[in-house]
Amino acid sequence: MKNKIKQLIKSFSLLELLQGMRFTGKNYFAKKITVFYPEEKTPQSNRFRGLHALRRYPNGEERCIACKLCEISCPAVAITIESHCRDDGSRRTSSYEIDLFKCIFCGICQDACPVDAIVETRVFEYCFDKNEDRTLNKAKLLSIGDKHEKQIAYDRASNMTNKRGDREF
Repeated sequence: MKNKIKQLIKSFSLLELLQGMRFTGKNYFAKKITVFYPEEKTPQSNRFRGLHALRRYPNGEERCIACKLCEISCPAVAITIESHCRDDGSRRTSSYEIDLFKCIFCGICQDACPVDAIVETRVFEYCFDKNEDRTLNKAKLLSIGDKHEKQIAYDRASNMTNKRGDREF
């Protein structure tokens, strides 16, 4: 009986409403943090997962060996790879496609890659004019990798440093 009386008093006194108003009033005068987005940018982690890229070795040869581990490990089934054997017996990709509408940017593909060929860059400002543009093919992925290689190499090196414990996060 006591609990019902307490609950009745709480409901008539509008205690929850007053608590909400107190929280709103307290935060109304707090300093506001606003980022004026294209002019101001927020700091990004070197582990940010954005647009995908395929990397090359310093001699210009593509890194991907068509092992298809990224295709198998992709939970969204967004990666499609076709491979062929070269004259020297090595295997390379003839087709590499990522459907960005399916991709959930989890980073499992870059974790699965044994040769560090597919990576996710810090690029998050991109759009599609046509439905066909949502699929990144091998040529687009390689051009993204060539364009952002310096940033990718820096991020990968600093990530390895953090994993060894040389620096704090």
